[in-house]
Amino acid sequence: MQFLSLGLVEPILRALATEQYFTATPIQAKAIPPALEGRDVLGCAQTGTGKTAAFALPILQRLSAAKAPSHRARCLVLAPTRELASQIAEGFAAYGKNLQLKHTVIFGGVGENPQISALRRGVDVIIATPGRLLDLMEQGHVMLRDIQVLVLDEADRMLDMGFIRDIRKITAKLPREKQTMLFSATMPPEIRDLANSLLHNPAVVEVAPAATTVEKVEQCVYFVDKPNKPQLLAHLVNELPMSRAIVFTRTKHGADKVVRHLHARGIKAEAIHGNKSQNARERALANFRASKIPVLVATDIASRGIDIDNVSHVVNYDLTHEPETYVHRIGRTARAGQGGDAISFCDREERGNLRAIEKLIKQTIEVRDNHPVYEAAAPRSHDHSRTPHSPHSRQHAPMGRRDQQQRERHPNNNQQPHAPRSGGGGNGQPQRNGQSRPQHAPRAAAAPAGGSHGARSQRPGGGVKPHYAGKVKSGRRRRGF
Repeated sequence: MQFLSLGLVEPILRALATEQYFTATPIQAKAIPPALEGRDVLGCAQTGTGKTAAFALPILQRLSAAKAPSHRARCLVLAPTRELASQIAEGFAAYGKNLQLKHTVIFGGVGENPQISALRRGVDVIIATPGRLLDLMEQGHVMLRDIQVLVLDEADRMLDMGFIRDIRKITAKLPREKQTMLFSATMPPEIRDLANSLLHNPAVVEVAPAATTVEKVEQCVYFVDKPNKPQLLAHLVNELPMSRAIVFTRTKHGADKVVRHLHARGIKAEAIHGNKSQNARERALANFRASKIPVLVATDIASRGIDIDNVSHVVNYDLTHEPETYVHRIGRTARAGQGGDAISFCDREERGNLRAIEKLIKQTIEVRDNHPVYEAAAPRSHDHSRTPHSPHSRQHAPMGRRDQQQRERHPNNNQQPHAPRSGGGGNGQPQRNGQSRPQHAPRAAAAPAGGSHGARSQRPGGGVKPHYAGKVKSGRRRRGF
């Protein structure tokens, strides 16, 4: 369907033509008409099908038709990540370039003063992540009493238990009468129920069954032990080759570790995750877009904002335990009708995750076994001089002169250094109270280095007593140990 037939105004159509957009995607064709009417919308479509334009275009048209004085915020768009918020802001800027509307983007990881200044100058649309938005609300810099439209993008993540408290705090400050739109690639039943609590008689738009994977993505899986994953990844990057690949890990630490492994094998790579500064994340994405690095390593949350064309491969380095997340991951490739490959690494502990994914997508993923010859695991860097041994074959350090003298003085100790735990007392000695008595008399302890202070002298009968050096004051003894 052409954008001309969707009832969009001329300034917006002109902006779309500048971006070379003439034909609406299925989600846009089905969501824009009810959104222009002011209805609530619940949209579910695959990643990369144009959900941003599906809500941005009708919002821009409705706000431009009823201008508000002094650019009071009338639309709030919430996104789970900084990258996705920036991507949405770029969409509003491109589609609304011919309209007299202002927007700003608010997220953490950067200074808040420029964001506060933008809010004071007045904006029509706020695109934000929940955390920073709540901070500015508590400081009194954000007023939401005039909000007419609320959008939750990537609704399954936004309404997940990790975000639900923030969402409820924000929605509690919004007017009761407003338009609400939720868009996401996946919509599990429990998330759908929660979303419906925020919507009123919504227009449900589904252009594909929930969790349907992109048809042109070629999927495969390698069964590999966890220690061999770094070598397998490096092998595939070089052999396929991977011209532009996104590697997904479960944790931030895991993402950094994968980058180090790739660097050690001469492969350029950078990571993006929540612990990286905003400048570092933007720099990594810019280098990836410019093909300065062939591999970008990301966590699941950060992946929600990755909108890069011509991604040749997606690698599930850690196979996610959330089947819906798998759909989001592989949706980074095969965009705009192009093909792509999704490769998953599955170790023994992840077999259950693979079965759950195959059940959700209703497909059996092809298993590949063209593995490289894996190197033996190297010893730890701090343990190179040691070899594994049992407790009964310990490697002792060389004896010093004092130890040699003691061995010569007490030769029996060399033959039997340890008393038995039970039975006889050893060396023909009787056992008393379950403990064996040594055959030789106790020897005097050596004086510590640094003088006679704290030395011990021999007592008659083999005992030792402390020897205190120095002058004793006020009847108190100085402790020498």
